[in-house]
Amino acid sequence: MGFFVARLPVLCENDFMAELVFLKLGGSLITDKTIPFTPRLDKMAGLTAEIARILQTKQDLSLVFGHGSGSFGHTPAKIHGTRQGVATPEQWIGFTEVWYQASVLNRFMMDALHAAGIPALVLAPVASVMARDGRVAHWDLGPLHSAMNNGMVPVIHGDVVFDEVLGGTILSTEDLFGHLARQLRPQRILLAGLEEAVWADFPARTEKVDLITSESYAKIKKGVGAGLGVDVTGGMQSKISKMLELVKEIPGLTVQIFSGEKPGTLEKALIGEIIGTVISGL
Repeated sequence: MGFFVARLPVLCENDFMAELVFLKLGGSLITDKTIPFTPRLDKMAGLTAEIARILQTKQDLSLVFGHGSGSFGHTPAKIHGTRQGVATPEQWIGFTEVWYQASVLNRFMMDALHAAGIPALVLAPVASVMARDGRVAHWDLGPLHSAMNNGMVPVIHGDVVFDEVLGGTILSTEDLFGHLARQLRPQRILLAGLEEAVWADFPARTEKVDLITSESYAKIKKGVGAGLGVDVTGGMQSKISKMLELVKEIPGLTVQIFSGEKPGTLEKALIGEIIGTVISGL
């Protein structure tokens, strides 16, 4: 498939503001998180084809794309404890191993985006982000703005980063989205994973949660659980907490957590259909 030009993020042809959406394909969706270093290549191909169709037809959509590390980055990260900090020579070797495995998965993801004809450009966090005690401290967003203003889809992913306090650490895609959202003010954040929604009784999965607010989350938090497979960045509970912070800070922002497993579901979410669980500041 040939490349197409993505829509500009500021103004569309009819001089109205484009809708800015952050989309993450979770590690549970694009890898088998229960088996180390196992990509789901057919799933990546199908999902990127859905994204391409929407970008070609929905002219008022501007996209920032992200993906998790799944059974690639999380596997060595758990062995080496990289999220908690990096100081010894052995830990720095682990730091490079986490980076390598995360970049291997990113290469698979970029191959799928390229094959779908999406003009995507990866902006690796390790090369541009400095953290301070596990949070983004400095991030030169000039390249990201330039990519978007010239019709490209910027791609970020969970990655190792250097940290002024911890030496080194790992920032999840949600960590990175949090910083970007405060700068770019998207209207929606879409988090596509394997689970069809947030469950109040995970892993039994009999109580689906349609809406989460700060008040309602306190009642269900204990039953949400962390998720299946290895995950060094906190899993579902951490994801929800970070997103609740954002919807409280950014007026009008909504977050959806849903499954991208069934073909066509991602397309529906991208065009604005309410699927899965909505996180709202209202």
